Amino acid sequence: MSFTSIVKNEASKALSNEKENIAELSAIISNGKISNNRVSIVIENASVARRIFNLFKDLFGVSIDITARNSLGKQKKYLYILEMDINNDISTKLCINDKNLFIDNDDTIRAYLRGVFLMTGSINDPKTSRYHLEFVVDNKKYAEFVSKLLNIYHLNSKVLKRENKYMVYVKEAERIGDFLRIIKASNAILYFEDIRIYRDHKNMTNRLNNCEQANIDRIIETSNEQIKDIELIMEAGLDLLNEKEQIVATYRLKYRDASLSELSEIITQETGKDITKSGLYHRFKKIKVLADRMRNIDID
Repeated sequence: MSFTSIVKNEASKALSNEKENIAELSAIISNGKISNNRVSIVIENASVARRIFNLFKDLFGVSIDITARNSLGKQKKYLYILEMDINNDISTKLCINDKNLFIDNDDTIRAYLRGVFLMTGSINDPKTSRYHLEFVVDNKKYAEFVSKLLNIYHLNSKVLKRENKYMVYVKEAERIGDFLRIIKASNAILYFEDIRIYRDHKNMTNRLNNCEQANIDRIIETSNEQIKDIELIMEAGLDLLNEKEQIVATYRLKYRDASLSELSEIITQETGKDITKSGLYHRFKKIKVLADRMRNIDID
């Protein structure tokens, strides 16, 4: 079962009051097909189909016709086709022609967004490579309306044209977690957040390991360059260096893998003379200048 199906199964069992149920059903109807006062809804999820049936029955005391058919895809799935006539009373209560009536109440906005998700939404499993929540709707005006509702909760949703439809999408992991709270998918939140935290921790560990490895590589590269300079000077004699430079050259050859910080501590402990990382750096810089001069002489 996909993560989208898991979320829809849970959201379709959310407990709501009458006003919230009306808002949710309004979103559902708005994403069905209405022709000659008859609504037709095609849904793949059995829990969602049951939710729609119960909402009509509880709110209006009417039954809705349900037909189950096999889908034509490779996977054996059922399509649930729900149909019923919509009279003026139902149309008025569901605010089909004026959805903005739901915008001024937090609970009904949340319920409306739940209905939109049940009909048009999908969400990637957080175990996959990218976080993605989307709603695919028929027209731009409605897509912008849904995006406006989402952004009341600072979800940073965007609208994108996709072939002959429009996609409203959210990318950030934290924002998707917030949306799951909005539609009352509590168990899905726990699963989503556990995976998100694990992935964030893993990514941070990888970044730290990569950073540490990069530092080690730089230390080794710097040390190898210093050793080459020292070995070149040794061919002519280390007495070309002053006493302080000879000490750091000797210790570099002895401790080839040590960083400047580590080498400064070693020299300080073993000689009893304090030397800082900065002091080491300047002495190695002088050694390099001499080695480069000797290379230039060889070239000439």
